[in-house]
Amino acid sequence: MRKELFLISLVAAFAYAAWRGGGPERYMAGISATMVGADLALHHWFPPQFATLDAGHLAIDVWGAIATTVLALVAYRFWPLLAAAVHILPLLAHTSRILDLQLDPAAYLTMQVTPSWLVPPILVIGTWRHRRRLEHSGRDRSWFISWRKPLSQSA
Repeated sequence: MRKELFLISLVAAFAYAAWRGGGPERYMAGISATMVGADLALHHWFPPQFATLDAGHLAIDVWGAIATTVLALVAYRFWPLLAAAVHILPLLAHTSRILDLQLDPAAYLTMQVTPSWLVPPILVIGTWRHRRRLEHSGRDRSWFISWRKPLSQSA
């Protein structure tokens, strides 16, 4: 039941971000959807393992941490910084597993999974705040990167 509740909240957050979000919100929905899809594909072929290093989830978590960190660096929003931190936390679980093979499998599982519960509320609140800024000022800058023409050089 816990997994189904998480997936329902995540799908609702994806839908809200895709429907009402700006670029950063939509990219985060895509990153999260890709991670969930990769997780489902991984479990289709390999059973979860928590007694040893779970290389499949390590790869998914590394990709998610890199993608959300890049998003945090280029998005003109605060919430992607929180999302990047949340996606880095599971890497600590993998590092703990590598350094201490006596780590209880339940602790390894909890350290991997628990941070992901924060993604849907972060995405929903980020999307909601985007909508509020649009209603207040009529615009909401999405990216730090600007595609302006370079200033012409004066002689």
